[in-house]
Amino acid sequence: MKFNWVFSGDNNLAMQRTCIDLEYNLRPRIMRFLLSRLDVDADFSTFHFDVNVDKKWVTISDKTPKAYILKISPDFDHEINGDSFSSVA
Repeated sequence: MKFNWVFSGDNNLAMQRTCIDLEYNLRPRIMRFLLSRLDVDADFSTFHFDVNVDKKWVTISDKTPKAYILKISPDFDHEINGDSFSSVA
């Protein structure tokens, strides 16, 4: 699983720390979500997510295989971006 960090401003130490903190919180939540919808033998290294730090929003990147996107996208926003994402930051 890979994250693409999207933010305005400089990539300073504070922003790097914010991204690290977000990743530590998002990675297990996204992994639990994926495991609840996919077989355990899915290739999780092919999943890519765009994280807009400013807007506090995660999207499934187009780099993720289409079959996986179709399978997880119906519930992704609700499960990952719902009320709980804002509490991660």
